[in-house]
Amino acid sequence: MTFQSRINAAIAAPMNIFSRIPHAFVQLAMRGGLAGIFWSSAGTKVEGFLTVSENTFYLFEEDYRLPLLDPEIAAYLATYAEHLLPILLILGLGTRLAALGLFVMTLTIQIFVYPDAFVSTHFGWFALALGVMAYGPGKLSIDHLVAGKA
Repeated sequence: MTFQSRINAAIAAPMNIFSRIPHAFVQLAMRGGLAGIFWSSAGTKVEGFLTVSENTFYLFEEDYRLPLLDPEIAAYLATYAEHLLPILLILGLGTRLAALGLFVMTLTIQIFVYPDAFVSTHFGWFALALGVMAYGPGKLSIDHLVAGKA
């Protein structure tokens, strides 16, 4: 056996293991990763049980300043979307639409709020959302059960 063939064999062994990871687990991990990002953010926007905090209203009025959208409405929309959409992702219910919602939120944040955070932050969020939108929720989801593929 040549040196090159030994190296190829050493590389092939872990690659074979990686290729055996069930797609359903990868899809669940993508959903969970994306959900976790937005769920964490949602927690910073509320006081008590889903009461939008004064700080959140302040941020939307003074820092975020989204065009064409009243800051109070934007604060409510973002807060409730950051709670609801991650739950839907984890359950795998309306999964692709939930991922699309978070993709649009990320796009809004990228363009209007933190335009310098693409490489450091938002690219990863986009990648997770695109993965979920493209490959769906997987077998470990309510969507899969509802579709009758259980």
